[in-house]
Amino acid sequence: MAIVNFRTDELTQQALDELTADGATVSAAIRQALLDAARQRRRDLMRRESTALLTDAADLAESRAVLRDLDNLRAW
Repeated sequence: MAIVNFRTDELTQQALDELTADGATVSAAIRQALLDAARQRRRDLMRRESTALLTDAADLAESRAVLRDLDNLRAW
């Protein structure tokens, strides 16, 4: 495991104080904040990709074609 040192500024110190107000250690708060930030970044990327697909004419045409093909397989 790596040991990371960093200097807080006023804003990050306030955030760190907020995240440790419940008794969490500084290390635990920073670990959780990093995990949350990475998860949010992945969500943002998926949102951008899905938004791009909504306006992709070729992808929409392919999706419609697949739905038409699958419609023939419906039981009802």
